[in-house]
Order: sequence, then C-alpha cells, then structure tokens
Amino acid sequence: MEGQRRLKAARVLLVGAGGLGSPVALYLAAAGVGTLGIVDDDVVDATNLQRQILHGTSDIGRSKLASAAARLREVNPHVAVEPHAVRLTSANALDLVARYDLVVDGTDNFPTRYLVNDACVLTGKPDVYGAVLKWEGQVAVFGAPGGPCYRCLFREPPPAGMVQNCAEAGVLGVLPGIVGSLQAVEAIKWILGLGESLAGRLLILDALDLSFRELRVARDPGCAVCGDHPTQKGLIDYDVFCGVSGHEENTMSDSSTEVTATELARELSGAHPPALVDIREPWEWDAGNLADKGAVHIPLAELLDRTDELPEDRPIVLYCRTGNRTADALERLSGSGLSVRHLRDGLASWAREVDPSITVA
Repeated sequence: MEGQRRLKAARVLLVGAGGLGSPVALYLAAAGVGTLGIVDDDVVDATNLQRQILHGTSDIGRSKLASAAARLREVNPHVAVEPHAVRLTSANALDLVARYDLVVDGTDNFPTRYLVNDACVLTGKPDVYGAVLKWEGQVAVFGAPGGPCYRCLFREPPPAGMVQNCAEAGVLGVLPGIVGSLQAVEAIKWILGLGESLAGRLLILDALDLSFRELRVARDPGCAVCGDHPTQKGLIDYDVFCGVSGHEENTMSDSSTEVTATELARELSGAHPPALVDIREPWEWDAGNLADKGAVHIPLAELLDRTDELPEDRPIVLYCRTGNRTADALERLSGSGLSVRHLRDGLASWAREVDPSITVA
C-alpha cells in the first residue's frame, strides 16, 4: 500500500507520445502514477501506428495529446494527464522539467535528447533514457545523484545527417514496446526506491539475436554539465550544438542548392525538366516515389559509387523523405562538377504542396 501511495503522489514528465512514449504512458497510468505530464506537439499519422500503440486509426489527424489523454483515461480514470502541446525548447524546458519528479525521454532526435539531459541535470531530476533504431534499443538512467549524464557517454553529437531517425531508417514495431516497457520499469523502481536502477549502466538490446549487453558508464569529472567544474550552467541552442542549424545554413538555406516542391513541379512541367534522383532506401521507394516524373532510384549509401549514372548535361534534383539525407548528399557530391540541388523538406513537402495522394513512408 505504501508503494501505491508513492505512485499516486508521483509526477512524471513524458517527453514524446510516440513509439517509446506509448508503452511508457500506458504502463505508468496502469501502475497508478498520479500525474503524467506529456510533451508533444504532433498529430497521429497512419505510418506510425505500427509502433505508436497509444493511438488508433480513428485518431489519425488528431493531436497525439488528445488521443493519449482519451486512451489513458480508459486505462486509469484516476490519472491526471497534464498535456503540454509544445515543442520542448531551451526557453521552456527548465520550467517544465522542474514541475515533475522525474523525466522519461521518448524522443528520437539528438537536439532534444541533449536538451532533456541538460534540463534534468540543471534541475536535479533523473532522466530515464531510451532509444531505438532498426533492430536495436538502449535504456539507461542519467542524471541520478553521483551518476553520469547523457553527455558523459556521448560528449558530442554525431555529424548532422550521419545518423538516420526511425522514420528514415525504419524500426521493428515491437522494439519501442520492449524499450518503452523497460523505461517504465525504471521509472516505477525510481519512484518506489526499490532495486538497482540503470544509473551508471547502459543496457543494449539486439532484437535480431535477442541478446542484452550492458556497458558501465562512469560520471565524467570533466563533463561540461555534470562534472566537478561544469562550464555550461544553462541551456543552449541545441540545434546549433548538434549541427542542425549550421548544416541547414550551409547547404539548405542557399537558394542555389535547394528547390521547393511547388517550384520543382513547375520546373518538371517546363521545356527543360531536371533529372530526379531518389536517395531513400528501397522499401521507401517501393511505398511511393516520383517515377512517373522520371525519377531514378540510387540509395544514399550507393550514391558516390554510381555517379556515372548521374547526367552531366542536365541539372539534378535529389530527394529523400524530409530533406536531411539529401543535404548530406549535396556535401558528398561537392566538387563533382555536377549541377545538383535538393528538394527542400523532401517528398513529404511534395505530398503537402503538390500531390497528397502519394505515399510517403
């Protein structure tokens, strides 16, 4: 009974109501956590339902917060769901995190992961971390007293465009359920003060051979945020820190290297249309493409080995799903002598602005 009272009194902030956030929210509500804050400014999309089990087909187009609140009330009408229909930023993170006892990170991008970590360290709240991609998952608890933070393990983010997200690279739909359930376990253990948490340990799951590995992670005394003499005592611009803004500034905001979907449609109907190259993965191409507009398929990993297939007498427009991979491809082709641009915001923008019937996987 005492443990149930602790759960009832607990306030947990869940960042993201997607693949990881779905099982976390369901199990924390079912366990009796009294207050569950959820940060998400997105809507339910049909392509995400294979992993975002908190939502259903009737919720497509509905805000994830509204969908989540309705579903959680069905699970436990006594849980108080506090919706935060915002994007977590440096301007609001400290205030939001400070209102809760612990944070569960259900995000899928590096800027927000570093933001969540830093906000947790600065406010003294534990960060229950989870990540998934393809067939692999990770779970840890960062920011515990005396323990490491996310920066102790990953001091600097990878170069922008090097690591794909779940929408681009895919993820086994079951995997976020496993990892999110483990995050829920860690959150419940922390609230109850029972067992040994994953603070100081990184649990790695490989679903292909169903194996678990554990890495010991020590606090870095020289860590900029949680070290003995921290040099960062506030939140920063995480898009710039992770190279997102700088990457876009160098390659994507230059009108000579990008084209909007509307502009591209106009060019394709002209007398001298550009050559289209789809650099997505084969499964993405199979789901929907611009082959009827003359597009050819050359995955990003094969691009440099197949430059002889790119026309030298016509301008080239590369496209992927959202524009991140094509921005990286532009850098790889710099110095090639080819006239190359990319479709800003990728095939998703084409579906929004030109042809809503196209499937964007």
